[in-house]
Amino acid sequence: MKVVVIIPSRYQSSRFMGKPLADVLGKPMIQHVYERVLQSKTASFAAVATDDRRIFEAVEKFGGRAILTSADHPSGTDRIAEAAEKLGLADEDIVVNIQGDQPTFEPVQVDEVVKPLLEDPTVDFSTLIYRIQRDEEITDPNAVKVAFDKDHFALYFSRSTIPFVRDRGKKADYWKHHGIYAYRKSFLVAFTKIPQGTLEQLEALEQLRALENGHRIKVVETQFDSIEVDTPHDLERVKALIAGMKP
Repeated sequence: MKVVVIIPSRYQSSRFMGKPLADVLGKPMIQHVYERVLQSKTASFAAVATDDRRIFEAVEKFGGRAILTSADHPSGTDRIAEAAEKLGLADEDIVVNIQGDQPTFEPVQVDEVVKPLLEDPTVDFSTLIYRIQRDEEITDPNAVKVAFDKDHFALYFSRSTIPFVRDRGKKADYWKHHGIYAYRKSFLVAFTKIPQGTLEQLEALEQLRALENGHRIKVVETQFDSIEVDTPHDLERVKALIAGMKP
């Protein structure tokens, strides 16, 4: 059984065109993500899945593995499913999905998200969650919240504040969904063939498709948050953070 990290990467972006190739201290952002993946203990190898020749060539230039995929995929999950098929992965192999716009994620998060699948053959799908520290994220629709059961299986994901605290004097812990996923390859391919459901369309959250169709998602607490680069302003924050990591 292999653990393979596939990084979906698109050049087109309404808010930040070409962000995977944005310069971060002398390297394209996608290279920072790729190199951090290789620092994890469990990843057998990494690959970038892209429909853009410029990204493909940039990855090959720094010695990475790139896979050209169709330009017609509606989501990154569909893109990595095609890449997993092209790599000839076995059904039982584990595929980790890490977005190419998170260049400060911690490599140990790869190990954290795959652990349930390595330990329990009945788990096909897992993702990371992070206890919200900043109050503004509790009501921010861009910070996706999650509620889960006593066994750490997701009950619901929402852009709204969940759980809602009705009575004064009571306080809730709020958990943010951290968009790093792990799937068994067989489940990943099957998942992409399930039609979108109502909840997914309303919330614009792909993981709700699994819940709507009776599939379980194991949630794993991580102690690490990371910045998603959606705008040039986010890029400047990332540059400062990475510069601070260097000895």
